[in-house]
Amino acid sequence: MNLVLLGPPGAGKGTQAEKLIKEFQIPHISTGDMLREAIKNRTELGAQAEKYMTAGELVPDEVVIGIVAERLMQSDATGGFLLDGFPRPVPQARALDQFLQENGKALTAVVNIEVDPQILIARLSGRRVCGTCGAVYHVETKQAKEPGICDLCQGELIHRADDHEETVKNRLAVYSEQTEPLIQYYRESGLLLQVNGEKSIDEVYREIIQELRNRVDP
Repeated sequence: MNLVLLGPPGAGKGTQAEKLIKEFQIPHISTGDMLREAIKNRTELGAQAEKYMTAGELVPDEVVIGIVAERLMQSDATGGFLLDGFPRPVPQARALDQFLQENGKALTAVVNIEVDPQILIARLSGRRVCGTCGAVYHVETKQAKEPGICDLCQGELIHRADDHEETVKNRLAVYSEQTEPLIQYYRESGLLLQVNGEKSIDEVYREIIQELRNRVDP
């Protein structure tokens, strides 16, 4: 399975990624992980990426694409992969297609988890995180036994700045603006699988698996 996973903040993408990599025994490859690994390993491209990141600038497409190509050539990705956070702009998607074609591979599917923006706002703005251990709670769906106190370590639960409602709305708007052309690109290519992320975690997972099974073995 060669997969790309898309979904806005709060759609449950991380949870589904964990389940998919176990199901198909493939590595979960995120943009952040790739950049950190390249920098840690002191590759030429990693050094270039570090220069931009240290300066607070976006890493150029050609550097990111090169780092992705290096990562996908590693042995654990020979049997498949799950890309998360890449590609973003359409030129990255075209470059990925070209790289895979040159190496005798192709994407199996691009899974896009869809959730109504109002539901995402409620999910994210109600989130509370333990400032000590990082455990995640929610004011409606996963309340702590004692308000404001983590069940696990008794640390204080905080409302992160990026989870405030106005910030959440802005994050979703930015995501939509950046990602819609990419979604259209994969829709036109026939690779896009739209999944309803408003269901339970297990229902979403079953829908993804069923769609992928149908694609691989119709």
